[in-house]
Amino acid sequence: METATMETAETAAAKGLSCEAMDCLSERLSLQEDLYFPRALQSSATNPSQRKAILLDLLSRDVAVFLERYGSQLTSNELHEFDALKDDYEINWHLKHLRSIKSPTSDELHTRSVIVKNRRRAYLNKLIYDGQYFSEDAMREREPFLHHEYVGKFQDPSGRGMARPGERWSETLMRRSEEAMLVAKIRGEQRRLGVAERDLVGNDVNQEEEVEEEEEEEEEEEEEEEEEKDEEGQERKDHNKPANGADSMKVSSAMDDQHERSAAENSQAAVGGSNHAATLSEADMQDQMDQFTYIMHQKFLLGEDNEHLDYSKIDNDETLDDHWLREANDDAEEKYFDED
Repeated sequence: METATMETAETAAAKGLSCEAMDCLSERLSLQEDLYFPRALQSSATNPSQRKAILLDLLSRDVAVFLERYGSQLTSNELHEFDALKDDYEINWHLKHLRSIKSPTSDELHTRSVIVKNRRRAYLNKLIYDGQYFSEDAMREREPFLHHEYVGKFQDPSGRGMARPGERWSETLMRRSEEAMLVAKIRGEQRRLGVAERDLVGNDVNQEEEVEEEEEEEEEEEEEEEEEKDEEGQERKDHNKPANGADSMKVSSAMDDQHERSAAENSQAAVGGSNHAATLSEADMQDQMDQFTYIMHQKFLLGEDNEHLDYSKIDNDETLDDHWLREANDDAEEKYFDED
């Protein structure tokens, strides 16, 4: 008896809508292929006529549920059709909520802005705690040029291409390929800003590699010459051996001297060349890293990470409200005890 009375009341409330309005709403929504239906009804909502019948049935039974499910799909004019039912508390709540989204007042816009900021701040804290999204490697991948300007140009780039403990060779090769792409992006941005070609990132590394290759070639040539001289010495007569032995000692001594000079020059070049990390203290490097991280945090909060994150999910995630409300309560408690 109570159930029948409730159904009668809901049907009577639905009669506040004109039959024409109900038919037009159901007709238009039924043409949407991706319209939501509960799982139990999905098998019987495969074509427009079936969907229209389901929508009309819901409208006649429970307008509040209809607005909850499909209100976001309605236009402002279509929402006006429900004004005759706004004496119902639940229906009126849905109408106000939907209108605040479609045509918000200045106060509602401000409130929404504050909520979004707090939710992003809460999500930022989760990302920081997770430790992945704001790791140095991840931030460098998203903003290679910015990282270079604040941190990278003070670091030794040779370590980025080296194999890491426990890393497979295929993983090392993949990382080197990714590193080459990042360097190319940095060079592209430098060229755009008018940086001279000789000062582009990576040039100093290429120069060092060329020097190393030249030194290796020279060493190979010297070894070949040494072998040839040894062979000639073997063929000489015994009475020439002392003289040749002295000559061989002189050649060997000269080679040792040359190797020492080469090593000294390489060491000097490494210190005075591209190793910029030596120019900053550990504290200064940390300060540079802190500045870079702060900028990356601000970029996230301002919505500039939309290539990497879905902000609509973050901004509409009500579960994040618990985080910042808890923080607000903690701050209020601290302030209260500080005043005491």
